[in-house]
Amino acid sequence: MSDSTNEAAADSGEKQGWWGRLAGGLKRSSSALGTAIADIVTKGPMDPAILDEIEEALIRSDLGLDAAAKVTETIGRGWYKQAITADEVKGVIADHVAEALEPVAKPLLIGDARPFVILVVGVNGSGKTTLIGKLASKLAAEKRKVVLAAGDTFRAAAIDQLKIWGTRSGAQVVAGEQGADAAGLAFDALSQAKGDNADVLIVDTAGRLQNRAELMDELEKIVRVIKKVDAAAPHAVLLVLDATVGQNALSQVELFQKTAGVTGLVMTKLDGTARGGILVALAQKFGLPIHFIGVGEGVDDLAPFSAKDFGKAIAGIDA
Repeated sequence: MSDSTNEAAADSGEKQGWWGRLAGGLKRSSSALGTAIADIVTKGPMDPAILDEIEEALIRSDLGLDAAAKVTETIGRGWYKQAITADEVKGVIADHVAEALEPVAKPLLIGDARPFVILVVGVNGSGKTTLIGKLASKLAAEKRKVVLAAGDTFRAAAIDQLKIWGTRSGAQVVAGEQGADAAGLAFDALSQAKGDNADVLIVDTAGRLQNRAELMDELEKIVRVIKKVDAAAPHAVLLVLDATVGQNALSQVELFQKTAGVTGLVMTKLDGTARGGILVALAQKFGLPIHFIGVGEGVDDLAPFSAKDFGKAIAGIDA
């Protein structure tokens, strides 16, 4: 077997492996939506009352009002007063979800700046530190020199966790003591990364509730201090969102964008919720790039976001 054939087989296996994890991770979302749709369409041909029920089921899945209305309009236009199967409804959902998400399905590109500074923000428990570890592993596998800054100085456990990820990925970790000034640590880490000719610096931050003004002020300070070393930095600000919070993700994006200048989103814990449709509502309201989604705790459970795959998975359609 030729090298190209081997590579193609490996790529196919990797894609199928990720599809299995994605479909499995979105099982709660697709099952909840699929069950609701199946129950509705068995009531008979489409009429305004049944179309309203379908729209309500889509809204309950957190797809958002606009997407729910568009899906229902399409079904009503094509199938009004006719019988329609659950699979046909799923096909319409998958197509509309993919269409809504395609403009924001963008990879995280590491620019020419050295180091390329990535600031990672989000509320408590969203999975920031785990995301950083997974991202460091992926970048290290690309032969990039990575430095991690343990900027979550509120929790000793977060500092220790980042050190473990640094050991796993081969990334250097800049850390201080618990309670140290986070902005000062970010300044030191960027200075050190520049001196070491690192390719990428990833800065962790403490989880902060978006309604705590003093914590958001500290985040603004971190951004200001980073700019003192490199006026163009941070080059990417990733907001990590926990999918289980549903509609609350909308207010998180709004406030973190205002405070830190969010440039892209990462959605984690899609395997723990039936509300995966919130990605559609986020895309339609903010239009921010969605770089990665996570469906588990392993390194391979984080992958670049594909609108088409997500649409099919959330609708419960096989690959």
